[in-house]
Amino acid sequence: MNYFVTGATGFIGRHLVEELVKREGTVYVLVREGSRGKIDALVQRLGVEEGRIVGVSGDLSEAGLGVKDFSEQIDHLFHLAAVYDIQADEGSAVRANVEGTRHVVEFANSHDVGRFHHTSSIAVAGSYKGVFGEDMFDEDQQLPHHYHRTKYESEQIVREGVKAKTLVFRPGIVLGHSETGEMDKIDGPYYFFKLLQKLRSALPEWFPVAGPEGGNTTMVPVDFVARAMDHIAHLPDEDLPGDTFHLVDPEPMSVGQALNTFARAAHAPQFAMRIDQNLINVVPKGVRAGLNAIPTVKKIRNQIYHDLGIPPEAMEVRDFRCTFDARDTQRALAGTAIAVPALDSYATALWDYWERNMDPDLFRDRSLKTAIKAKKVLITGASSGIGLATAVKIGEAGGEVLLVSRTREKLEAVAEQVEQAGGTAHVHPADLSSLEDIERLAEELLAVHGGVDVLINNAGRSIRRSVARSYDRFHDFERTMALNYFGALKLILALLPGMRERKTGHIINVSSIGVQTNTPRFSAYVASKSALDAFSRCVAPECVADNVKFTTIYMPLVRTPMIAPTDMYKAFPTLTPDEAAQMLCDAMIDKPKR
Repeated sequence: MNYFVTGATGFIGRHLVEELVKREGTVYVLVREGSRGKIDALVQRLGVEEGRIVGVSGDLSEAGLGVKDFSEQIDHLFHLAAVYDIQADEGSAVRANVEGTRHVVEFANSHDVGRFHHTSSIAVAGSYKGVFGEDMFDEDQQLPHHYHRTKYESEQIVREGVKAKTLVFRPGIVLGHSETGEMDKIDGPYYFFKLLQKLRSALPEWFPVAGPEGGNTTMVPVDFVARAMDHIAHLPDEDLPGDTFHLVDPEPMSVGQALNTFARAAHAPQFAMRIDQNLINVVPKGVRAGLNAIPTVKKIRNQIYHDLGIPPEAMEVRDFRCTFDARDTQRALAGTAIAVPALDSYATALWDYWERNMDPDLFRDRSLKTAIKAKKVLITGASSGIGLATAVKIGEAGGEVLLVSRTREKLEAVAEQVEQAGGTAHVHPADLSSLEDIERLAEELLAVHGGVDVLINNAGRSIRRSVARSYDRFHDFERTMALNYFGALKLILALLPGMRERKTGHIINVSSIGVQTNTPRFSAYVASKSALDAFSRCVAPECVADNVKFTTIYMPLVRTPMIAPTDMYKAFPTLTPDEAAQMLCDAMIDKPKR
């Protein structure tokens, strides 16, 4: 028995080959000349003897697959090679799914294969409403996405062009292995795992949240797909109940139910209130389209998708409007142990594998060096305390820092430390309580450096005095507002336009934990910090589309010269300037809101 497989090193292909090598015969796999290492890896993975899996040089993009001098009889040809990525551009999808299938059909017809097994997809149903049977294909259904269209066209090529006995397999949404959880890429429901992870981090497991009910979705583990294809492909003609098989869950669930299953596996809050699509459909389609077309709405929606790692295309095709009948598949598998396991029986394995091996955050370069590479970081209050410690850390990461404070001599000493640590430093003395001097500083910064990429508003003045002792000290409030709010605000307004124009920027405001706790005797200080906090929260949404981020750090008590005059602070637990500086470095890396 000889097998020929395209897409053998793909996700479904690897598991199918694993089933085929359990039978007698040779498995020939199509491989590009430069990718033979994948075949070696597959042989090693499966642990089969030499000669059971043989690579055949060729290319899906060439006529007849570009295969030369292949004369072996092919009993079964499995065509799995395709672009399954919903984010792939239409040109790539057409070349692989449509033209590639045409070339496979040419190859099969010229080599007189015994059976042709085509891996299609339930995507051929498009937006069909009702029950979509295994004997259905051209039902005038709409095909809203190019992925639907290319899968439909490729199946049509097979139906019309293959001379041999042909079986078509239409898998549902293919998940990882039901026992190991193994998966090779983020796709389908995996796009929503980051959302569940963030909900778990933000809320207790028992907290009810609202979410979509959605339409039907049918998900199956890859091991079921491979075993079902292998079994059905080898049935004699008289035992085949049909020629097309839906490899789907015969008991589909809604999107909301599936999300809750994964939420339980992740120990995340569940969607207790699920909104039925019919409620949304009450709003006229034109009104919904108009709302979604509003630039602000689109920008906010796309930013949310981006932060969660959800491609907009995934939201467009997240569910189906039909139910897939799989009676022929059930009849073909009758009497075997091959069946779709309940999602909740293996959801934990899928989640665990994703969190340990596929979570995008595992692959992020969370180094300060990368975060500030080729960026100019401006630090106010850089001559001592938190500012000095932050500047040195940036220097150790090889960064470029612009130092701002009152005294040039102190700044030059800091600059020397930064450069000794391996960074680049520029000194810009300025009185940040003087609006005129800030204006001069801003003009100087723009003229010398062309702009700032990261602005850290660290300079501040603190006054500890009860309101009873402040009735005749209005100047205390003026002084704190001048530096803590108006000074920082003036600098933001001067540098923000350049950031928005360059479509990149990060503004970090060193606030105080007092803003959150309303600490007595600090009314002047907390009010000034609260003003800057409120300004930033209001302005941040306006700058989302320009990729300018705002971060507020509610800093606890730090052992700096600012608190030195107050003896009582010596009895309080405090952070060191180095610990506080690390918070600023983490903010430059992660860019959180607060």
